[in-house]
Amino acid sequence: MIDDDRIFKALADPTRRYLLDLLFARDGRTLTELESELAMTRFGVMKHLRVLEDAGLVVTRRSGREKLHFLDPVPIQMVHERWLDKYTSYSSRTQGL
Repeated sequence: MIDDDRIFKALADPTRRYLLDLLFARDGRTLTELESELAMTRFGVMKHLRVLEDAGLVVTRRSGREKLHFLDPVPIQMVHERWLDKYTSYSSRTQGL
């Protein structure tokens, strides 16, 4: 079951959205690669990645000594279907009023 609150919390922060954009552009990045794109400490990036992982938006996989981070778009798609689609169709129906 998807926890919408965790997803919305994760998406509320611009740094976390930027990390998702980086993973969307090229999946399977290491913490070092992600850290090099941000002006913050390694620990700060790790905290943001943990929130994204807890929301199910990022999954990790070990490859030797490295930990690779991958985007999981399914929770975003489910939130879109649950929240955005229904309101978009509602708005379309009420436009004629």
